[in-house]
Order: sequence, then structure tokens, then C-alpha cells
Amino acid sequence: MKRLRLTTAQALVRYLIAQRTLYEGREQPLFGGVFAIFGHGNVAGLGEALQHVRTELPTWRAHNEQAMALAAAAYAKATQRRRVLACTTSVGPGATNMVTAAALAHVNRLPLLLLPGDTFASRRPDPVLQQVESFGDPNVTVNDCFRPVSRFWDRISRPEQLLASLPQALSVLLDAADCGPVTLALPQDVQTEAGEFPESFFAPRLHVPARIGPDAGQLQLAAGLLAAARRPLIIAGGGVLYSAAGAALARFAASRGLPVAETQAGKGTLPWDHPCNVGAVGVTGTSVANALAADADLVLAIGTRLADFTTGSGRLFRNPDCRFVAVNVCRHDLVKRNALGLQADARRAIEALELE
Repeated sequence: MKRLRLTTAQALVRYLIAQRTLYEGREQPLFGGVFAIFGHGNVAGLGEALQHVRTELPTWRAHNEQAMALAAAAYAKATQRRRVLACTTSVGPGATNMVTAAALAHVNRLPLLLLPGDTFASRRPDPVLQQVESFGDPNVTVNDCFRPVSRFWDRISRPEQLLASLPQALSVLLDAADCGPVTLALPQDVQTEAGEFPESFFAPRLHVPARIGPDAGQLQLAAGLLAAARRPLIIAGGGVLYSAAGAALARFAASRGLPVAETQAGKGTLPWDHPCNVGAVGVTGTSVANALAADADLVLAIGTRLADFTTGSGRLFRNPDCRFVAVNVCRHDLVKRNALGLQADARRAIEALELE
């Protein structure tokens, strides 16, 4: 097996370049580029590695860490979670400036790769400029702030740890249910430390999203509730967009004469002039959508986490006999509002309901 000798930073960058995705009908790089603010915590490691691959992985110099990470989250949403940006910073306050953006991406289930520099793993130069020293635990650094707002968090203390950590990071960034921010804290000295990596680790890989189909028993129950409902309402969330299920939803709603309301994340799931589109729902909703929600005896919630803005903190649905059917890939969102859960990709679930 051929092996390559690379620094940790060089290996990480090469791995990112090798990842591919399908977006807008064609194969494209999964990582569109890197936002960077360089300092002593990342310039000699990631800075050096990125300098040599500016064509394959563009680097954009930013001026505010929070702004660049927020822009990266917006990029993920605009590309329907099919493409990702990375963000790298130096040590200390520069890194913690990204915590707010990580929290936003965590709440909204958006893929975001954060690569903050970290203090020396060897600890020999401690304390370095802007290092926050923990008196009781020398292992703690400011990057531990990212733990509660990351779907996956790791500190790379040896080059070879990338072999296990990077595939795990990618699996989270690409998973429909667990999608969210990933933080890989990179100690300054480890970034520049060389190791040997199998050449096969950097082979190009095309990532095609898996589409989970609905369980047959759950599907029959959901279809039965929908058929029996006299005043049903569909609430379409961001999961409809991320599943590219807009056309299927438009066809399904039109064939059954079902009104469709949109969450903030689901805005645009149907064309604005579609006859079934009743507009936004909830706190910022239209009077028509909210009136339908108040009177509904069944709500088919597709790809939404049923947050407070959507449900009016639970007060919007006034019919005491209203039932909920939740279509979602995420188990956590299936049981909200005591819903009958249909765990499935939005498009596959809609297409299956069409046949019932």
C-alpha cells in the first residue's frame, strides 16, 4: 500500500478536496472553499496547506469570524445542504467568535465545518498569546465551548487521528438526520507535524444522499388518518427543500386538494401561485394559514421540527381533536405534538402516500 508523508494540515486539506457531491444535476466539489482569518494558531499549518491548493479549494480571507461562519451556514442552506464551507481561525477569542454561528447551524440542522486553531498539544510554549488558561484542567481550551453546539467535536492531537475522525466528521455533515456543525480543534504544533497516510485515503469519493423509505405499517396508519380527516392541513418545512420534494408535494397536494402552509425554513416549497399554497404559518403566518391550522383535525407535518414560531408556542392548533402525522428523517422530531411518526425521506414519503 502506497503511503504519503504529509503534515496534518496538508492531509486534512487533501481529504476535503477529494470529497464530491451531486448538486444541480452535476458532480461538484463537496467543499466550496474555506473562509479564513489567519493568526499564529493556524497560519503555519492550515495556512501553508491551503496556499498550495487555491485552485481546487479556494481560500477567502475574512475580517470577522462570526460573520464568515454565518455566511458559511447560509451557503449550506442556499445549496440545500448539498455543499459545505469550512472556516478556520486562530487561537482564543478568534475561535469563540464562531460559537454563535455554530449554535445557529446546530438549531437549523445545517452542515458547517469549523477548524479553529488550538493551543500546543506539547504545552511547551504555554501560555501562548490569547490562550485561556484553565487553572483546574490544563486540557481545557476555548474550543471546548464548541462542544454543546457541535454535532461532532474532536481535538486532533496526533496526525493519524485524521484517519478515523475525518470520515466521522463527513458522515455527520452529510447525514439528513444528524446534520449540523462539526468542530475539529487543531493544535498549532500538530497541524505542522508530519505523518504517513495511505494514498487510498485521498481517493475521490462521490457522496449521494441516501433516501430512507417509510415503514409499510406506519405508512398505512398515516394514509388512513389522512383519508379520514375532514379538515387536513399540510405544514411543509425545510426538510421538503433539502429532499428536493417540492414537485412531489405540489402534485400530491393538488391531486388531493390539500392546503399547504410553509414554515420559515420551508419557504418556497411550493410556487407562490400554486392553488394549494396558503402561505406561511405560525407567528409570522398568514391569516388564511393560521385559520386553517386553528380548525384542522389533522396536520401532516413534513420535514419540520415544529418549533415555536411554527406552532405559536403550541397555541395555534385549537381543535382539541386535532391529530398530527410527522414525516421526518430525524427521530427527535417524530414524536413532537404526540404525532404519529413516519420516519422517512420527505420525497419518498410523499410519493408513497400518493399510492395509498
